[in-house]
Amino acid sequence: MNYDFANDNKNENKNEKYNKNYKYNEITDENKKEQTVLISVDTGEFDAEQSIGELRELVKTAGGESICEIIQKRDTADGVSFIGKGRLSELKEFCDDNDVDLIVADSELSPVQVRNIEDSTNTRVIDRTTLILDIFASRARSKEGKLQIELAQLNYTLPRLSGKGKSLSRLGGGIGTRGPGETKLETDKRHIRRRIQYIKNELEQLEKRRDIQHRRRKKNNAKIVAIVGYTNAGKSTLMNYLTDAGVLQEDKLFATLDPTARKLYLPDGQQIMIVDTVGFISRLPHQLVEAFKSTLEEATYADVILNVCDASSPDCYDNISVTNDILESLFGGVISVPVINVFNKCDIAVDFETADVGMAGALADNKSVKISAKTGWGINNLLLAVQSALPQTRRRVRLLLPFDKGNLTAQLHRNGVVHSQEYTENGILIDATAEISFLNTVKDLIIDDVG
Repeated sequence: MNYDFANDNKNENKNEKYNKNYKYNEITDENKKEQTVLISVDTGEFDAEQSIGELRELVKTAGGESICEIIQKRDTADGVSFIGKGRLSELKEFCDDNDVDLIVADSELSPVQVRNIEDSTNTRVIDRTTLILDIFASRARSKEGKLQIELAQLNYTLPRLSGKGKSLSRLGGGIGTRGPGETKLETDKRHIRRRIQYIKNELEQLEKRRDIQHRRRKKNNAKIVAIVGYTNAGKSTLMNYLTDAGVLQEDKLFATLDPTARKLYLPDGQQIMIVDTVGFISRLPHQLVEAFKSTLEEATYADVILNVCDASSPDCYDNISVTNDILESLFGGVISVPVINVFNKCDIAVDFETADVGMAGALADNKSVKISAKTGWGINNLLLAVQSALPQTRRRVRLLLPFDKGNLTAQLHRNGVVHSQEYTENGILIDATAEISFLNTVKDLIIDDVG
């Protein structure tokens, strides 16, 4: 809820200044959390309003609450104070007059910018990347996920050690004390580099294991469907509905990080492997894309990709485009497998019945399906869409099996779906859908190709 400073007991002139520049959200004692101010510089490179809205949700996920949001329009961010000297002075006044615990910038900050803002406001400062890394660190559960997060944090920290000033000095700053500080700085850098190399070696071993798993799946002719999409679009809810996977589902960004794989049977009886992956977000930090590349590459091994989006969000199509951009970077420019755009949360979308899901451009070549993973509405249509998008390795045929080859009936049950079975005087008449590789071994017994 927006709060009007004019109703406060503070100086009216000061309140008028705040009213023009800030959005101030009311916090009650009942829901009081870590009080956070969000700052952003609108240079026209991205939608600042949308981005700071995402930042607000990220702060909420991390356990904080945004009480003030500042967007400063500038050609470029100020190299010293990020938002400029005048706006920084106003921010200092706001922090002095309110119980502010944290300032979060909607861009990456240099160590100099962090130090200057902290010195001026006497308030702790972090940037968007640090916030996302913190959320990821609290959410990772698997060994690989934890290593990937630590690697991203170390790679982000290493170039920012310089400029930390007295925080890296044993004796403090000033003439005659620079040696020990520099020694501490170099010691920290060496330690971080050694740790980075160790983590990379560990991840290489885990990647080799994953490659073995992929080769085994390919050898077994396993079909893989990957669920990707914007964070908080309902991927985990869909996974749980389809497979009872028990994946954590919350109305928060990045509720789950570690990939989950489960078996799923399609309507034609075909068994597939469905994989849930980490969610995406606009302006996803480069460090995270690199650190999670091995996990995100699960999508490149898939036979079909489900791009899940929140149909109730006004940024629905933009979110799909963000996901497509990240997928294209993983595939090296062109996505080489079928993509199905899954419009989820249609049960709460206002116009889902009449919405045009055949969006031009990025969506033109992709099939679209409307569903509600929460209620199950449209799930059967989704499964049929997946079934038709998969490489056609199965056929429906009618066979006449001689009685002395009745053992083939059991093999048909194992290799596919038997729709009907009838005993005739000439043999066993079976209507079945099975793998083409198996049907080729009994092609002399096929009497009709159903489809």
